[in-house]
Amino acid sequence: MFEILTSIGLGWSVALVLAVLFVLAYEFINGFHDTANAVATVIYTKAMPANLAVISSALFNFAGVLLGGLGVAYAIVHLLPVDSLLGMDSTQGLLMVFSLLFSAIIWNLGTWYFGIPASSSHTLIGSIMGVGGAFAWIHNEPVLHGINLTKATQIMLSLIISPTLGFVLAGVLLLLMKFVWQKHKIHRTPDEQFQINGKRHPPFWARVSLIASAMGVSFAHGSNDGQKGIGLVMLVLICMAPAYFALDMSSQSYDLERTQDANRRIMAIYSRNQAQISDLVDVQAQVSANDSLLSHCSAQTVLPAMSLLDRRLDKVSSFQEMSVEERREVRRLLLCIDDTARKVAKLDLPAKELTSLNKWRKDLTKSTEYAPLWVIVAIATALGCGTLVGWRRIVYTVGEKIGSSGMTYSQGIAAQVTAAASIGIASVTGMPVSTTHILSSAVAGTMVANRSGLQSQTIKQILLAWVLTLPITMLLSALVFITANAIWG
Repeated sequence: MFEILTSIGLGWSVALVLAVLFVLAYEFINGFHDTANAVATVIYTKAMPANLAVISSALFNFAGVLLGGLGVAYAIVHLLPVDSLLGMDSTQGLLMVFSLLFSAIIWNLGTWYFGIPASSSHTLIGSIMGVGGAFAWIHNEPVLHGINLTKATQIMLSLIISPTLGFVLAGVLLLLMKFVWQKHKIHRTPDEQFQINGKRHPPFWARVSLIASAMGVSFAHGSNDGQKGIGLVMLVLICMAPAYFALDMSSQSYDLERTQDANRRIMAIYSRNQAQISDLVDVQAQVSANDSLLSHCSAQTVLPAMSLLDRRLDKVSSFQEMSVEERREVRRLLLCIDDTARKVAKLDLPAKELTSLNKWRKDLTKSTEYAPLWVIVAIATALGCGTLVGWRRIVYTVGEKIGSSGMTYSQGIAAQVTAAASIGIASVTGMPVSTTHILSSAVAGTMVANRSGLQSQTIKQILLAWVLTLPITMLLSALVFITANAIWG
């Protein structure tokens, strides 16, 4: 790392360090903002002492980041359209990252201060969309051209559907538990348990279930939200130190051969299906077209980009042999080729071709969708440490202020099992979701199923935060980016 800082100069070194620290600060705030939801039920139901719960949650968050993969990380990065990533210089990339993080941090701190369970995921997504739209506006393009609408739609649907499912599934699970274990003590609140036998702790097996599901939520949270921080750090490193991070410099000769082979096989798929892909790939394009086409990814530039990538990889056995500009160029080529392949994969091609295309895409992006171990460990540490502080406000809201009466042990189990399963599935499929919204909705679902009633004021605050988060963070990040670009751009 020291070699990287010395090679890019003092000014850029300071900016790079500050940018990475900003991302770590966001992830730290994410830790005490979102993970409070993971431990809320286990603390409120007296299944674990608060200090032990947050320490255990921190450890499971750390493990979740380490083992969670990178699917969500690059889903976040791909919110910015490929043309924006191709045309962005280092200065604009830096200003973009600072602007979106400033917006996300301000909104997260504000909602945390008032004890409102708002979504860090929602906040980050709104901030990214804001700077993307501002980037397009600055370059005299329609604002929507700065947002990957397909990816944004997928993510927003995920953010809408997941809490709805959490609400329904948690309610159904609670009703099932009440049917199987009728008039059982797991359906008591801690206060009711204390009045009957002088103890607030849940029954043994219920306590085990609460602890296991809480740690499951923590692990799933780390695997999902931690990846968002990894994606942001990689965006910073790629923009500011492309010589070292535009491509995975640890790639061996075999990795380059796999990339080149995947590129050729995808070209062969296009050749066999020319009629079906004609809107996305101009099969008549001159593959020897000049390099200036690479600033824009379109149907006319795909085949020339694939041909140029093949020639570039044919000359080297490792990325170390390439110049800085060649590495950036290869990254741009790979982004454009993969973006087109992603669109082609949604067409009505033969099933065998689609299977092969998705397989070759994984080999194609292996050198661009990666993260060094130190980045993963740094994000895991920031998220884990953030878990240890600031959790009390959100715990009180989830435990006391969503329902009209206190939460029972069975409600805690139903809400946490639902949240852990939902977030875990989302992480595996590479979709960003909100721990806050899923768990809060699951708790609300159990309150309705239990006929406990809901506190309208709290529900209104949560819904208002959900509705306002996206437009406010988009507007704030866009204004900050436009102002910063006018001063330093």
